[in-house]
Amino acid sequence: MLFLLPLVLGFCIAFLAVILPGLINMTAAKISLQEGKKEALSFALGASAIIFFQTFIALLFARFISNHQEIVSTLQEIGIFSFSLLSIYFFWIAKKPKKIKTDSKVKGKSNRFFLGMLLSTLNLLPIPFYVFASMSLVASGYFSFDKVPVSSFVVGVVSGSFTVLYIYIVAFKKIEKKTEFLMRNINTIIGFATTFMAVLTLLKLLYK
Repeated sequence: MLFLLPLVLGFCIAFLAVILPGLINMTAAKISLQEGKKEALSFALGASAIIFFQTFIALLFARFISNHQEIVSTLQEIGIFSFSLLSIYFFWIAKKPKKIKTDSKVKGKSNRFFLGMLLSTLNLLPIPFYVFASMSLVASGYFSFDKVPVSSFVVGVVSGSFTVLYIYIVAFKKIEKKTEFLMRNINTIIGFATTFMAVLTLLKLLYK
């Protein structure tokens, strides 16, 4: 269980985090449609390599923060404010996203492995996301920052992320209508998620 539980948690969290259409998975799908499965898999491997390092860095940050409770309290207060603003934005301000265009071409013929590394490097959101995710798991008693759980969690995150990219690569045409539905309703979905996180964080502060 010391290895298996963090592995499963990392896989599930990464899978849910990456499943919504985004720059990396949509690029993987376009490369697959235009250049073939081999090039798309090369792109996915490059992206996954960077995700490995991003997740490991995030866990190092999370371990440092967890050892300084004054930082944890401050981050929770900031989190309530941030999640509340995000909820307002996505419910009342954000416009509905435009329909995904799948006929545009991926420019250039450079090595797709390095393109995957580049796009994944430019996406810095996984670091703060996995900082808060791992700290939440620790607070719930499902995870620790020991070497084995950390290694297992990182492997799970990389595996979950690559699995989503693989699904986009091999089955994008079949799931295209579903991704369009998600994109039409993504603002509402994120709004509910951020509201839930704001309420949950507030309750933790009030009853800790």
